[in-house]
Amino acid sequence: MTDLEKYGTAVLDGKIVTSIRIKQVYEKLLNRLYQPGQYHFDEKIANRPIEFIEMFCKQAQGKKGTPIQLELFQKAKFQAIFGFVDDNNVRQCNESITIEGRKNGKTTESSGIELYMGVADGEGSPECYNIATAKDQANKGFSETYKMVRQSSLLSKHIRKRQSDLYIPHNMGIIKPLASNTNSLDGLNSHFVVIDELAAIKNRDIYDLMKQSMSSRSQPLLFCITTNGFVRDNIFDSQYEYACGWLDGTIKNDHFLPFIYELDDPDEWEDENCWIKANPGLGTIKKVSFLRECVEKAKDDPSFKPTVLVKDFNLKENSAAAFFRYDDVLNTETFDYRFKYGIGGMDAADSIDLNAAKAICMRPGDDKLYVKSMYWIPESVAEALTSNGIRRERDNAPYSLWIQKGLIRTYPGSKVDKIVFLDWFKELRDEEDIYPLYIGYDPWHIDDTLERAFKDEFGANVMIPIRQGVLTLSTPMKDLKADFRAKKVIYNNNPVDMMCFLNTDSKADINGNIQPVKTDDPRKRIDGFAALLDAYVVLQNKKDEYLSLI
Repeated sequence: MTDLEKYGTAVLDGKIVTSIRIKQVYEKLLNRLYQPGQYHFDEKIANRPIEFIEMFCKQAQGKKGTPIQLELFQKAKFQAIFGFVDDNNVRQCNESITIEGRKNGKTTESSGIELYMGVADGEGSPECYNIATAKDQANKGFSETYKMVRQSSLLSKHIRKRQSDLYIPHNMGIIKPLASNTNSLDGLNSHFVVIDELAAIKNRDIYDLMKQSMSSRSQPLLFCITTNGFVRDNIFDSQYEYACGWLDGTIKNDHFLPFIYELDDPDEWEDENCWIKANPGLGTIKKVSFLRECVEKAKDDPSFKPTVLVKDFNLKENSAAAFFRYDDVLNTETFDYRFKYGIGGMDAADSIDLNAAKAICMRPGDDKLYVKSMYWIPESVAEALTSNGIRRERDNAPYSLWIQKGLIRTYPGSKVDKIVFLDWFKELRDEEDIYPLYIGYDPWHIDDTLERAFKDEFGANVMIPIRQGVLTLSTPMKDLKADFRAKKVIYNNNPVDMMCFLNTDSKADINGNIQPVKTDDPRKRIDGFAALLDAYVVLQNKKDEYLSLI
């Protein structure tokens, strides 16, 4: 029985505890094994990278110099990636992503595979690259690979260290670190690309470039291996969703293989029997005692808990200190109802920030809050996103895409005129028949002229100033969080809203009263949450009146 069969049948029979996503991939792989089509399984070819690693590669960390002995879950994965070939022995798989908890041997595994792809895959002049967001990070994986070379008398005879790469004379191949800030990534002819910690990649440009650099190779391999991360709406999230779609059968790609080790439910993080779902090397590569210590610390230290949930169990979070957890605000429910009245909120910004407006609407007998949104940025900012013909994304967010979808509007010049707020609320009234009963706003950025214009349009009492501080915002902010967790806030799955919610942190005084602030990165936008909170404060104060009218 092959390692693929041993592991796959143990997973499907429940003898190995693992995630639903791993069960899905091995069900597909075993079906592929037993019902071959264009591609068949060749065990000899499948075992080549395994034999290479165990014969030539040694540990560079921990028990230094110890020959690497791959675990069954690693052998099964390598057989799946390398073992399915066509009649010309060309590999079926050209892209793989592995998501698993930290300290399960990811870096050692990827370094061994990189050496195999550079030395023994039968490719002429193979170009192999370590990819990361910064050069220092890329050098970490490259350094691990070089340490393996130094510890092997055979590999060191055939691989030469040069200033910026490893050179393989017998096939004229190279192994080299690259970063997204490298001057030029054009002109590469990649045979193998390893992206260690995909979740740390803040934009997808480098992924796209490296994927496209493989187009002339007969059997290239893009090898992504990562834990989850705190950065949302990045290439990791895109690849995760793509992988889930592939596993669920909604996406067809015969050349892609995902291996997602994660907890199936956030509540499983305290159940020691479930930890192996996200940590396939638990007990052999990763120490159970160390993970147990981390979990116990997370129970007593709320600021440490997100790190454990993300890095040890691959649960989605946004920031170690953020006000919301990812699961708090995740809500894919949408709506297309007609409403009579809304409670508005708006957050006016300086030139560099988003401007945001919200309208909270409710229905009779329904305690859910239905949120309509609009955002604005200066036209000069939008133009900068495509300067010199190169797509650039501000704040690590796809603003240009959101503008195309109508989720963000642009305003001529370098600053948004606050009249856009009045125009939008008039648009809600005239086109959707939603009348703004009250509108909450931060008076710091709204001048007397605009306030009078609102009152002339919607009535003398429409504008409600919301003072920004703990006395005004603390209780509403906590209540709004509870409504989010109860899935009562329906925002039409707006990704700009999601970004703003996840960027929000809270600042507490000595009495535990809170107010919203940005997370540790001052560039992150929270304007959408600020506008929603202003509207929510008004709703709480005027709820009886509002409900009597709808």
